Amino acid sequence: MTFPLIQESELSIPEVIKVIEKGLPVSVFAKIRNDLGLPDKELASVIRIPKSTLAVRKKKGRFSFEESERLYRVQRLFKKAVDVFGDIEPARKWLKEKAYGLGDISPLEFAKTEIGAREVENLLGRIEHGVFS
Repeated sequence: MTFPLIQESELSIPEVIKVIEKGLPVSVFAKIRNDLGLPDKELASVIRIPKSTLAVRKKKGRFSFEESERLYRVQRLFKKAVDVFGDIEPARKWLKEKAYGLGDISPLEFAKTEIGAREVENLLGRIEHGVFS
């Protein structure tokens, strides 16, 4: 599986930062949306941009630095979930369903902030290592 955003193994952290600072192309949004099986509105909500702003970004062709960071966050979590669950479909399902370990909030909803995303990553790590969560 290829991920639309950044192949981290091919880039150094400073290079990843430069890509994000430049602003990600709207094609990244479409790829992540399709990979997660979400409508535009739901992914826009996760990355905290209004529908009207999404329309502007689609015309402009790029997301802002902050929006790009949030898209990167979602992509990073999706990749981790695929690694843990071994396939796209169970990862997609897990990210969208309420999770007991997150107070019965879906991982995608919980990951609207960086601190929430880190907790989702921690939960994925516990699942990966067989710790009941």
